[in-house]
Amino acid sequence: MTYLQAINKVLRRLREDEVTSPDTSAYSKLIGEFINDANRLVEDAWDWSMLRTITPVSGITDSSTIMSVTGLTEADKILSVYNITDNVEVQLGSQRGLYNSVYIEQAPRGRPDNYVTLGQDSSGNTQVQFYPNSDGSRVVLFNYVGRTPELTSGTDVVKAPSTPVVQLAHAMAAEERGETGGTTAGKLYAVAQSSLSDAIALDAGRFPTETVWYDV
Repeated sequence: MTYLQAINKVLRRLREDEVTSPDTSAYSKLIGEFINDANRLVEDAWDWSMLRTITPVSGITDSSTIMSVTGLTEADKILSVYNITDNVEVQLGSQRGLYNSVYIEQAPRGRPDNYVTLGQDSSGNTQVQFYPNSDGSRVVLFNYVGRTPELTSGTDVVKAPSTPVVQLAHAMAAEERGETGGTTAGKLYAVAQSSLSDAIALDAGRFPTETVWYDV
């Protein structure tokens, strides 16, 4: 479902005329804000399979080298990190662990079993460092849930389940103007919550024995 389609779905439920673009009127812009608010709440409610991404980081050789994970932003959630060179999971470490291993203990080079995050680079990509120092070049995969940026264009796609997004935005809009067509805003929120719970159950049951990592 596109951003414009979602806006028009909410407008129809409010018995308002449909629009041809999100910024057609002040009210369509307001509904667009509700869609974005609802979309963020739905995205944050579950680690949706349709939002998951796997990004490789190659050429890991030294803990002093700061690497950027392309596409991974501060709004995203890292689920797991896997070293495909040695077929082992890489654990989230700490700044203290990094400094102790590399600079204080000066641990011998080996397999980098830990990583730390160090903010973002100039492009907004998350920066990481690995330790202990690697004794050879390695490739690591980052498996994460990528949050979508704010919807602005009518053709932007709502990637999270659209039904609870629309229902939640409808409840927000109905509450805002204090008129619900015979249904209280509380009931509309309850319908949205039920729809969200159903969507989570469906997504969770889609891959009951989920395999996060696979050969590439």
